[in-house]
Amino acid sequence: MHVVLVVEDDPDIRATLCEALEDNGYSAVAASNGVEALEYLRGGNVTPCLILLDLMMPVMDGQAFRQEQRNDATLASIPVVVVSAYRDLDKYAEQLATECLPKPVRLDTLLQTARKHCDSAA
Repeated sequence: MHVVLVVEDDPDIRATLCEALEDNGYSAVAASNGVEALEYLRGGNVTPCLILLDLMMPVMDGQAFRQEQRNDATLASIPVVVVSAYRDLDKYAEQLATECLPKPVRLDTLLQTARKHCDSAA
């Protein structure tokens, strides 16, 4: 089963993303900020095929998380898709992620993104 790590501070959005992924055959792991996400990734758990990352979060935001992830050779290759309501999302796409999805995310777009990154990683 393909694991997707959902890093999102809003509990309703986090739950909705995880549920949508799980209803469509993916295993979703939730983290409410970048610190929790790094703890999961470094904890010897299953490596996700994709990280869905919010930018604006307390404790450790998306940009700080990406810097830490990129600096860790064992984590740097995991694809990241930013999911954010950030106004100028497009300007962050090249700097931060493989691609960016604006909130609210459409279900078909979410699943297409998961398939693109996870199904090819099999």
